Amino acid sequence: MTTDFGPRFTVDDDWERLPAERHHADVVAVDIGPDDRVYVFTRNEHRVFVYESDGTFVTSWGDGIFTMPHGLTVAPDGSVYCVDAGDHSVRKFTPEGELLTTLGTPGVATDTGHTPGGRAVIHNVETVRRPAGPFNRCTNLSIAPTGDLYVSDGYGNCCVHRFSPDGTLIKSWGEVGVGPGEFHLPHGICVTADGRVLVGDRENDRIQVFDLDGTYITQWTDVQRPCDLAVDADGLVYVAELWRPRGTGSFTRGRTPTDLPGRVTIFDPRGSVVARWGASTVSRASAGNFVAPHGIAVDSRGAVYVGEVTDTFGIRPGRVPADHAPHQLQKFTRIPE
Repeated sequence: MTTDFGPRFTVDDDWERLPAERHHADVVAVDIGPDDRVYVFTRNEHRVFVYESDGTFVTSWGDGIFTMPHGLTVAPDGSVYCVDAGDHSVRKFTPEGELLTTLGTPGVATDTGHTPGGRAVIHNVETVRRPAGPFNRCTNLSIAPTGDLYVSDGYGNCCVHRFSPDGTLIKSWGEVGVGPGEFHLPHGICVTADGRVLVGDRENDRIQVFDLDGTYITQWTDVQRPCDLAVDADGLVYVAELWRPRGTGSFTRGRTPTDLPGRVTIFDPRGSVVARWGASTVSRASAGNFVAPHGIAVDSRGAVYVGEVTDTFGIRPGRVPADHAPHQLQKFTRIPE
C-alpha cells in the first residue's frame, strides 16, 4: 500500500494474532509502550490486549471494569490510562493491569444539560447546553512533556481538562459552538513536544491548536471528523478520520451530498498535509482502506497502527455487511526513503 504522496507504507491487516478463545467487536484505541509493545483497547470483551510489535499476543486484562471503552494512552513510565466514556472516568493502571488511581467518579456525570439519546439535527452533542467540570462521557487523554494530563471530554461535554501528574484538576476550558476555543465533540487530543495541545474537534471538522494553558493559537481545517491523533519523533501528526456517510453533516460544513469514507492523514507540525490514504468507497474492508478509523498510534520505528470501530459504526447501523467484522486493526510499516 502506498500513499498518493509523501511517506509510503506497506500494510498488514492481519497483524494481530489473537488467541482462539478471545475476540472483540471493535478496536477503539491503540497505543505504544516504551518497549514498543502495542496496547489495544477493545469493545465486546471490554479488555486491554497487549502484543509484541510483530503481533505476538502477550496478555490481556480489564475484565469487569469498563463500561464503554474509548481511549487509551501509555505513559513514558509504562503506566496505562484508560478512558471510559460510559462511566465518565479515567483509570490509571500498571502495564500488567493493576488499578492505581481513578479520575472522575465512575457512574456520575457532571451537569452539562446533555440528553443522551435525545433528538438531534446534526449530532447528539448539540444537546450539550453548557460546559462543566470533569467528566461527562470523556473521550481521550494525552500527557504533556511536563507530565500534566490533558483529557478531552466530548460526548456529553465541550471541554478539555488539565490535571497535574497526581490527578489534581488545574483548569478546564471550552464552550459549545464553532468559534475559537468552542467545541462540538472534542474527541481526540495530543500534546506535542514543543508544548502545543491539538484537539480533534470532531463534529466541527477541524483540529484546534492551543498552548499548554488553553490559549487558542490556530485551527487546521483540511480534516474530516478527526477521532484520534498521534505524533512521532519528527513532529509529524497522524490523524484517524471517521467516515461521514452521505446525507449526514457537520456543524461547520452542513450536510454532505457525497459519501466521505474514513481515512488517515499525516500533517507536518504546521498543519500542512504530507500524506493521506484510505478514502475508498469501493472496498472499505480491503487492506489499506477503512470502515471506521477511531484510534491511531506510531511506534519508535515509524510504524502506524489504526484501530476501527467496525461493529459499532459500520455493522450495527447497516452501513457495511457483517463479513466486514474482522477488519478492526491494521499495521502500516513505513518504507525507507
